[in-house]
Amino acid sequence: MKVLKFGGTSVGSPERMHRVAELVTQSAEPKIVVLSAVSGTTNTLVQIGKALQTQQTDEANRLITELRQHYNTFCQSLLSEGSAQQEGEAIIAAHFESLSNITSEPFGTDVEKEILAQGELLSTKLFTAYLKSQDTPVILLPALEFMRIDANQEPNEDFIREKLMRLLSQHPNTKLFVTQGYICLNSQNRIDNLQRGGSDYTASLIGAVVGAKEIQIWTDIDGMHNNDPRIADRTFRIDNLSFNEAAELAYFGAKILHPFTVRPAQRANIPVRLLNTMDAQAPGTLISDQQQDRPITAVAAKDGITAIKIKSSRMLLAYGFLRKVFEIFEKYQTPIDLITTSEVGISLTIDNQQYLADIQQELRAFGEVEVDSNHTIVCVVGNMPFQKVGVLKKIVDAIDDIPIRMLSYGGSKFNISLLIDSQFKNETLNRLNEHIFTFPNE
Repeated sequence: MKVLKFGGTSVGSPERMHRVAELVTQSAEPKIVVLSAVSGTTNTLVQIGKALQTQQTDEANRLITELRQHYNTFCQSLLSEGSAQQEGEAIIAAHFESLSNITSEPFGTDVEKEILAQGELLSTKLFTAYLKSQDTPVILLPALEFMRIDANQEPNEDFIREKLMRLLSQHPNTKLFVTQGYICLNSQNRIDNLQRGGSDYTASLIGAVVGAKEIQIWTDIDGMHNNDPRIADRTFRIDNLSFNEAAELAYFGAKILHPFTVRPAQRANIPVRLLNTMDAQAPGTLISDQQQDRPITAVAAKDGITAIKIKSSRMLLAYGFLRKVFEIFEKYQTPIDLITTSEVGISLTIDNQQYLADIQQELRAFGEVEVDSNHTIVCVVGNMPFQKVGVLKKIVDAIDDIPIRMLSYGGSKFNISLLIDSQFKNETLNRLNEHIFTFPNE
């Protein structure tokens, strides 16, 4: 069995949804197809939630009406047959009636999550209706019946395995299943989600549970590139990545892959292939346990970084000091990206400012605290054990006149991370692109 995930742009129009249907029915090999919401839908649902949060009910209803009109037009092009058209219209009516009813309820987190779930529910039901109209045997697996997170917002893999395998066993002769990405239930059995981009994570979790032959992530580009193609003047596709390299790139900003996607696949040793819906013949990128013998593979950049420096000559060398600092970030559930230390200070970075004021206040008990925002982490990924001399010099020489706020090297042999002011991001990526890579056919 294979697990195939298609993102929002891949199902963003009736024509593209038709193309996805062709791709998943090309062979009789068993498949589970995971779909995101139609592109643009989740953004509109977020706007509806924000309008309700600020008690702008009229604005919320206006957005709901516009979105419904979009789906009515979408349905007319997607489903041409009379009975299928009626089924599509019934699906749309039910979900938008639910959205309209929500506007009269007191707004809260549960309501917000229910609103956000509508995109995946709509895309999968309409896609399934289209497949059935083409006489394709297919079963819709409701993700809310098997996908669950625990009280720590982590996937409950035992629950997922038990419920999903039971659902699959009820259809032993079925070769094609469709389910929703992103959405799930939480430990209180309320609708929740795996955060933006979480459809990749859904596919990886499912693939690990069913022991898939391969997990395929279909997007609108032909695999992972050595640099951000939106910024670098020229890039090239990477044919093969190790799990460790892919995890570093995803976490530090490569948009093609959700940061958590690699973990379940790596634990189960299931290859992940990144493919292009718009060019299905392109080979894409294969992520596996095979490590390539190359010092530098790719770079990625993560924006929105805040640097925090704690200077404390009296406390730093005291027993338990680092533990006490980390406990503050743990208390506020704020992960640390990079950290460096000296005899009199600690510098570290975070990408979530929600509790920054509280963290800063508590850190002042240990010394002077400096906070700098608008920074970017540039991550250089490859196979770079410390024995390979010259790699760090090559990177630093490429950007020798760009100020480097922090440098992290040695925590992982797959990653060298640089913290820079965000104003230098584009120049840094282009400089690295031209000086540390050997382009194919050159």
